[in-house]
Amino acid sequence: MSKALSWFTSLYAVWVIGASVIAFIVPDSISWFSGPWIRWGLSIIMLGMGLTLHVSDFKGVVEKPLAVAVGGLAQYIVMPATAWGISRMLGLRPEFAVGLILVGCCPGGTASNVVAFLARANVALSVVLTMVSTLLAVIMTPILTEFLAGQYVPVDAWGMFKSTIQVVLVPVLLGVYINYKFPRISSKVNKIGPAVAVVAIVLIAGSIVARNVDIIRSDWKILALAGLLLHSVGFVVGYWFFRSLRMSLQFARTVSIEVGMQNSGLAMVLAQQHFSAATASPAVFSSVFHTLVGSLCAAYWRLRPAKDHSCSPAEGVE
Repeated sequence: MSKALSWFTSLYAVWVIGASVIAFIVPDSISWFSGPWIRWGLSIIMLGMGLTLHVSDFKGVVEKPLAVAVGGLAQYIVMPATAWGISRMLGLRPEFAVGLILVGCCPGGTASNVVAFLARANVALSVVLTMVSTLLAVIMTPILTEFLAGQYVPVDAWGMFKSTIQVVLVPVLLGVYINYKFPRISSKVNKIGPAVAVVAIVLIAGSIVARNVDIIRSDWKILALAGLLLHSVGFVVGYWFFRSLRMSLQFARTVSIEVGMQNSGLAMVLAQQHFSAATASPAVFSSVFHTLVGSLCAAYWRLRPAKDHSCSPAEGVE
């Protein structure tokens, strides 16, 4: 059973694409998944992430401040700036520009931890960076979105702040608490948690497509290009910039994955709640392309293990 669930989870990009195609052809098949369903779906995903975290992970932040600080800065500098630049370069419509910028301003996605494992990168560091960027999202995502996207439409930064607390911070901390107080329950839930998260993100993505069929039909090329560019740049810059700082190969690969993969589900929810369904469209393409680019990188790096494979998360400079 566990192998089947693992197989199902590892192919989540396929399920996202499949659900999107079905939703595009038969919108009514999945358009019902909207409103509070989407918020609950994301909350379940973030609760699942919290259940994988331990108190020792928070202690690890203190033990490796340089690695965490550099990785965190990369997450909230490279991707927001890249999303803004691509929006200007491609001349995206306001709603698409805001949606892409929102994706760039979101934290790293939990899928990055899976890709880090497949790539033989530093999984412990990946988990810590995802955790830190997720907690920082409560402040950074609203502020950066307002700063970069405010030129297109009014941004309710306070409203986004409250929403992020509700659908990110509270579920994550609840998951950590359950993992700490009831480890046996947490262990059992974690066996199916990733698969449940996949189902939730697939339903969210399909719902967005179902309610934006006309827009996607007419603009899918520009949205696909924007998503591909955003995540490709994130992976490349995240890797080479930190290699230029003489960071270890293991560290650079881990940061590259963490920077290049975003929490597209959070972007979808925030876009729908504070902007429009059309604004969520870039996040759908983002969820597909960050997985595909990440999978390609993982496959390439897995065949070329880092010589500094054994370095600890606290280490980074060669």
